[in-house]
Amino acid sequence: MQRTCKTIATIAVLASLALTGCKDKKNMENPFLSPWNTPYEIPDFGRIKTEHYMPAFREGMAQQKAEIEAIVNNPEAPTFENTILAYEYSGRLLKEVSGVFFNLSECENSPEMEAIEEEVTPLLSAHGDDIALNAGLFARIKAVYDQLQSGSLDLKAEQARLLEETYKGFVRSGANVPEEKQARFRELNEKIASLTMRFAQNVLKATNAYSKELEDGTKVTLDMPTWEPFMQTCPDRKLREEVWHAFTDRCKEGEYDNTKIIDTLVNLRLERANILGFPTHADWVLDDCLAKNPANVHKCLMDIWTPALKLAKQERDLYQAMLEKDEPGAKLQPWDWRYYSEKLRAERYALDDAEVRPYFSLDSVRKGAFMVANKLYGLTFTERTDLPSYDKEARAFEVKDGDNVIGILYMDFHPRASKRSGAWMTEFRGQYRDLDGNNIIPIIQVVCNFTKPTADKPSLLNFDESETLFHEFGHALHGLLSKCTYPSLAGTNVPRDFVELPSQIMENWCRHPQVMKTYAKHYQTGEAIPDELIKKIEAAATYGQGFITTELLAASLLDMEYHSIKDNKYIDPLAFEEQYLNSIGLIPEIISRYRSPYFQHIFTTGYDAGYYSYTWTAILDADAFEAFAESGDLFNPELAAKFRHLLESGNTVEPMDLYRAFRGKDPSPKALLKRKGML
Repeated sequence: MQRTCKTIATIAVLASLALTGCKDKKNMENPFLSPWNTPYEIPDFGRIKTEHYMPAFREGMAQQKAEIEAIVNNPEAPTFENTILAYEYSGRLLKEVSGVFFNLSECENSPEMEAIEEEVTPLLSAHGDDIALNAGLFARIKAVYDQLQSGSLDLKAEQARLLEETYKGFVRSGANVPEEKQARFRELNEKIASLTMRFAQNVLKATNAYSKELEDGTKVTLDMPTWEPFMQTCPDRKLREEVWHAFTDRCKEGEYDNTKIIDTLVNLRLERANILGFPTHADWVLDDCLAKNPANVHKCLMDIWTPALKLAKQERDLYQAMLEKDEPGAKLQPWDWRYYSEKLRAERYALDDAEVRPYFSLDSVRKGAFMVANKLYGLTFTERTDLPSYDKEARAFEVKDGDNVIGILYMDFHPRASKRSGAWMTEFRGQYRDLDGNNIIPIIQVVCNFTKPTADKPSLLNFDESETLFHEFGHALHGLLSKCTYPSLAGTNVPRDFVELPSQIMENWCRHPQVMKTYAKHYQTGEAIPDELIKKIEAAATYGQGFITTELLAASLLDMEYHSIKDNKYIDPLAFEEQYLNSIGLIPEIISRYRSPYFQHIFTTGYDAGYYSYTWTAILDADAFEAFAESGDLFNPELAAKFRHLLESGNTVEPMDLYRAFRGKDPSPKALLKRKGML
């Protein structure tokens, strides 16, 4: 998952960079307000204290406010240089502090960080609105945009793209909102920002609040690396049910109740979309995506839903028969699914998770991902223990293309109480060129939650976790390989339903037998994974795809249903979820991949009306990898160069034009259906 800004009100803030103003002697005590004398100007993590954030936030907002006022009050006629570029490069300090704070709030959280987030979120929302609704600023931007539209402005392609995206961004952020509605628009943005923050905090606290000691002395928690293996292997049905409910009932009531937040949030998003001229929140979101409208999304998802659900029902019948043998008369329940699925997989393919894990140590999989990047793009990765780091578990790597350092990559792999669950990629700084033309290299972060090593055993991944590492690393490559001029167009700043292509395509190399043979090594003997085990993994590749695809599509369709509501109304999330999923035929033995009260993708991390993108982009990634497979060379230099160009280009070119330039045609869903065994 690629992380996004928390609210549209902060888009203008968090997507822009600039030269900071002069810093007085007093400010030298605050590491944000003095130069970072670190290699590659990496954030000076060792000096940053919680008390430094708020002064830096306030100073950053003040600096950008002054920069915006200078643009608005410029007596010269609006030009690309004095308006568009001046805006694009405003707010560097605010970007710096935001890049550190919001990333660390998700992996180094604390009560102090939560208090700062609660204080600064409404301030950032108001600051973003002050920019987005600044009539004088928008008038100048529109004047330059009109010159482009009339043909009187001669710009290079990337300059024209920046101008178009800047104008569109202001319109989408409310620049055309009537004056009489602006106060309410601001209020909506502030409330939405605060609610998404509270939602995330509740999920983290609820997840950390539960743990259960087992008779064998081990402990099961709600972190996926411990929860899922427990659900797959625990023979005690009552215990499975207990732990299942602990996981799926999070945040539905009690101290960390998110249901009221969902009701309020969905309605506020609808009201904001209406003010912006859209019938639903989904229409507003998708207007800036490849899918364009909810109808296109629904068709895409339902085309796969039908065969996936059919396959899931076949899987259900198999597991029901197995349960019947163990407990005559018992009916299969959701807490039984993973147990019997894993049991049948072991029987059918003689594939035991315990047999697989020793060949997929975390270090072996990481090195495998690095190897693929080297063979495709010539990149090398060197660990640097001397670079500043925010946590002892976060490892820093210097990334080179030949002799040139093109970026720094932080990889943070294990669960902590201060870290939210899941896996994601983000950046402390994106790639761009400064006003003098110097290339500023990116500082990228990959965060996961894999089982920690023990005294006698390294962190051993299952195959799904191995694909997760390759997936997030694919996002990292998108940021690291960026070769753009302007920060708001660089790296992963592409439409939501395109951003998952660079990540999902990497999973194909992870699972390919030829590649697996080079990186999957037994952690004790160093022996390469045996051909027999590879064949078992291959044979099992389409196993369970009914469940996997159905639970993902259920979540995607539920997301669209929430955000396609056209009328303000009370929403009981639990009832809403149940009614809708029943209406599309989801069987009761399967639930949505995320239940509403802890569905962070759509209520916290910017995938609202966008969770479909994993499926939408899966069509692209399967079709794209097919090109390599068809060529007979998984590392085909010509294709690798074309795909690298796609990664380097960010949002400087229409995404589908980039795809067609790589593939030579429009994508086809056939490769995806074939991969899932549904063709």
